[in-house]
Amino acid sequence: MQKLMILLLFCHGASAVKHSLNFYVMISSGNPNILDYMAAANLDEVMMSYFHTNMKKPEPRHDWLTKLIEDDPQDWEGLSENGIQYEQLLRVETDSFKQRSNQTGGVYIIQQILGCEWDDKTQKVDGYSHYGYNGEDFLTFDLQTETWIAANPQAEIIKQEWDGNTANNVLWKNLLTNVYRATLKKYLTYASGFLQRTELPSVSLLQKSPSSPVSCHATGFYPDRALMLWRKDGEDLHEDVDQGEILPNHDGSFQMRVDLDLSSVKPEDWRRYDCVFLLSGVKEEIITKLDKAEIRTNSVKPRDLTTPIVVAVVVLVVVISVIGFIVYKKKKAPPLPAPPPDNISELTEKLNPET
Repeated sequence: MQKLMILLLFCHGASAVKHSLNFYVMISSGNPNILDYMAAANLDEVMMSYFHTNMKKPEPRHDWLTKLIEDDPQDWEGLSENGIQYEQLLRVETDSFKQRSNQTGGVYIIQQILGCEWDDKTQKVDGYSHYGYNGEDFLTFDLQTETWIAANPQAEIIKQEWDGNTANNVLWKNLLTNVYRATLKKYLTYASGFLQRTELPSVSLLQKSPSSPVSCHATGFYPDRALMLWRKDGEDLHEDVDQGEILPNHDGSFQMRVDLDLSSVKPEDWRRYDCVFLLSGVKEEIITKLDKAEIRTNSVKPRDLTTPIVVAVVVLVVVISVIGFIVYKKKKAPPLPAPPPDNISELTEKLNPET
């Protein structure tokens, strides 16, 4: 079983040819605990820049993006300006959504995810733009028909209005496919070294209390194609094991854990257990023996254990998750959002590269 899982892991890494550029935008009102405007940009599921209303301009998160800004400052300034202006454009959309939903006050949250996914082998590109309103799906752009899909009767009214502007929807399609694909390719030329790197994690054994499961926790690895498991006498364990998800760190790396319930295991048998971490592209396993002396408990809280989702971009993702905004699971990422339908022509001209 382990050999099969390792084979699948490495085959997945070898066949991964899809890249993504995504923008996440959120605007809210009525809740002082949530910023009234946030925008994030991700490249291949790694956050590259972030912006909110208390900032003067978007903040780059990686050295490769800083290098791009140095090489083409005018391009970045233009994108930054468009991103900041988008806040006002989205507020116009917000007013329209509220009117159609008969909401005159209270808390409201509007989210948008837009971007594209590109296969550098087949050259196929798939763009998407999706709106959510107060935690529910609202409007989604259909590339094939160049129309909007309404998720409820309130959205249906806006769909009819937007679909009436066919020229504008053609521009939407061009932005989500051609323009974003060109932008994605440009970013990939700068980020290729960063995205193709391999970083091994630090691995720790953690336990809340003597009666709690022992967690094998790995953090700081890249890419996110990894496998983690517990073994007993060299055999993979499936019972009494809780596999955690791979989660992002603030620096673009990832973390994961796998828990083992030892409540029925005799202390003298602990030496028969070990935790194994495997990373795509790396042949060597990282093996951590189950040793009571190496277990870190709640009395010593390691920095890595506090999930690094305190960074602005991940806060955005957490907020979206909490309110239940579910977008179709595309790859994630991009720096400045595109304007809503009434303003898309101007943005397309600004973003569309001369080449």
